[in-house]
Amino acid sequence: MAVGNSIQIESFAFELADIADIPVEALHALSIGVRWPHRPEDWAFLKAFGQGIVARDGIGRVMGTAMWFPMQDDFATIGMVITSPRLQTQGTGRWMMDHVLERTQGLRLGLSATAAAKRLYLSLGFNVEATVYQCQGEASYAATETPECAIRSLGTADLAAMVALDKAAFGAGREPLMTMLLAHSTAIGLERNGKLQAFSLCRPFGRGHVIGPVVAANDSDAIAVTAPHVAAHQGQFLRLDTRQATGAFAAFVQQSGLTVFDTVTTMSLHAPWPVVGGETGRMLTYALASQAVG
Repeated sequence: MAVGNSIQIESFAFELADIADIPVEALHALSIGVRWPHRPEDWAFLKAFGQGIVARDGIGRVMGTAMWFPMQDDFATIGMVITSPRLQTQGTGRWMMDHVLERTQGLRLGLSATAAAKRLYLSLGFNVEATVYQCQGEASYAATETPECAIRSLGTADLAAMVALDKAAFGAGREPLMTMLLAHSTAIGLERNGKLQAFSLCRPFGRGHVIGPVVAANDSDAIAVTAPHVAAHQGQFLRLDTRQATGAFAAFVQQSGLTVFDTVTTMSLHAPWPVVGGETGRMLTYALASQAVG
């Protein structure tokens, strides 16, 4: 059943609009209102890659947003689901999510749910998969043991190899996103016998920089490609979102000054999203590109 394009909340009427038609400044004002760290540049990046809707009031103010980010292999992530504080218990989020689900029919879906939104997603049929630990703080680099391998900077010539590793870890291809991320990031790779085995990206985001994605088959390799970014941002604000609760990589992140600030929950709809490891030697996403795109 089609979902209506307008909704009445108490004495206020809201209508849907395409996020592509909304100025970044208006979106930024909404995220500031809920204390999300996104800069205008972060919103511009997400708009360029994804699709979305906004809820506007009668005088054109943006009171809610919801986005989705189509990947390859019939998969998409959902993110940037925000409602103005005064509307958060009034059904606006459910109304926007009904529209998102209508427009993403036929796709497997994944998202990162805040504690406040988790109940909504459960009511829509999403399943819990894992906890994401949002780690951040002033970077403090301590030298680490480097595995016997080559650590080097990566560029566009390495994109195909990075995309292949990322797909093995992420569970869906996302070459367009990886291309955009690489253009905005410093990239570090680990090679053995001339073959890329792990990589990491680091880019400006929010209050400083964010490390992610980090893709590797084991903690040692993940640390090896993450440590250069920590060293490069010594004394600066750094963030990393990971599903690793324990183990050497999680310990390294904490020792680097990036303590757990918050958690969100990885959830999926229509099919499991194979983002949590288990098999020895399987590629894992040790750090998310962002909570919105996974």
